[in-house]
Amino acid sequence: MTFLRSAVKLTQEGALFVLNAAIAAATEVNVPQCIAVVDEGCNLIAFLRMDGSRVLSIESATRKAMTAAATGKPTGGIDPDKALALAEATSGKMTNLLGGLPLIARSQIIGGIGVGSGTGEQ
Repeated sequence: MTFLRSAVKLTQEGALFVLNAAIAAATEVNVPQCIAVVDEGCNLIAFLRMDGSRVLSIESATRKAMTAAATGKPTGGIDPDKALALAEATSGKMTNLLGGLPLIARSQIIGGIGVGSGTGEQ
């Protein structure tokens, strides 16, 4: 019987790499963003609120990252009829807003990134 499993973990260095790539992308399109990076357990590892981004996007970016990490899927794809139930069932910790992506390495979910302050497509 096996009692342990090996897991690939996102490091601080990896989180900063992803954060910096998101900063570069936001800068390129000239849309300041709040950017959150979480590990596989939805723990915040890295965060930046770019100058000019919306204050309330701090929470939405974090929730998007958590949702992507927890589900292993990009945010925004849940049936709108179920989105409110999802938010209520998780005390607002999960969201269906566009802007969250899972971080996957070696076929394992290692975390998520969430971006907020622009449109969902941005």
